[in-house]
Amino acid sequence: MTETHSTEARGDSGPEAARLVASRVLDVPDFPKPGVMFKDLMPLFADGKVFREVIDGIVAYHGRDAFDVVVGIEARGFVVAAAVAYAAGVGVVPVRKAGKLPRPAHSVSYALEYGEATLEVHEDAFTAGHRVLVVDDVLATGGTAEATLDLVERAGGTVTGFTVLLELGFLGGRERLAQRPVHALLTV
Repeated sequence: MTETHSTEARGDSGPEAARLVASRVLDVPDFPKPGVMFKDLMPLFADGKVFREVIDGIVAYHGRDAFDVVVGIEARGFVVAAAVAYAAGVGVVPVRKAGKLPRPAHSVSYALEYGEATLEVHEDAFTAGHRVLVVDDVLATGGTAEATLDLVERAGGTVTGFTVLLELGFLGGRERLAQRPVHALLTV
């Protein structure tokens, strides 16, 4: 494992925030399969001081009063969403994989590079006009993000922003979300 360091770290919140995230990301080669370089954010979550700075930075970027609820995408997005919601004094809503929610839910299926996936959110998760900040750990190809943003809107929420800790720019997710507000603390 090696750390993801860059002297020219870049991100939408500036080089300082990008360097902070980069300092706590570990590269894990050949996970989950040979040839893949996995970006492990667990060291960032485990460092209380850095995690707090990152969460405070997300809230400051969007503005404490710019959203009514935070949506986290399964599974690591839950960690970020709960912390952002707590820091802003708002609620948190999970977007889960199919079959994980106990009450009636809206669902959306979307194509992955290796098949199909389905995400769900409770039908009563939002009231009409709820301003929603969607957060996740990583933006890769953008399929999960696009499906989540569409799902939130179908369920009655108004997406005011989308933030990720790490964007894998070479996979084109931002381009797929070209009509959406995308905020990445670190882009590699």
